[in-house]
Amino acid sequence: MGMEYIYAAMILHKAGKEINEENVSQILKAAGVEADQARVKALVAALSEVDIEEAIKTAPTMVAPVAAAPAAEAPAEEKKEEKKKEEEEEKKEEAALEGLGALFG
Repeated sequence: MGMEYIYAAMILHKAGKEINEENVSQILKAAGVEADQARVKALVAALSEVDIEEAIKTAPTMVAPVAAAPAAEAPAEEKKEEKKKEEEEEKKEEAALEGLGALFG
């Protein structure tokens, strides 16, 4: 299931709205996503058994990549190390998103 479906459910939850097929479809439509009704139905069914607030609390925290300030004359070794750290942070963020997606379905 695409992350946009999970995001739609999270937006509804945050707004205190009911997570149902109509509301999820409306969020997706507002975002310019053509909703697959089978996916919407599956998401709503899966979330009916999930305590979203608890799932959010137990999900791994997402770490935003830290923007490194460019040094005027940083040695090539330092630049390689910075790039490696940025790539590791991106992988951690992707893994966190995948883990959160697994919680919902």
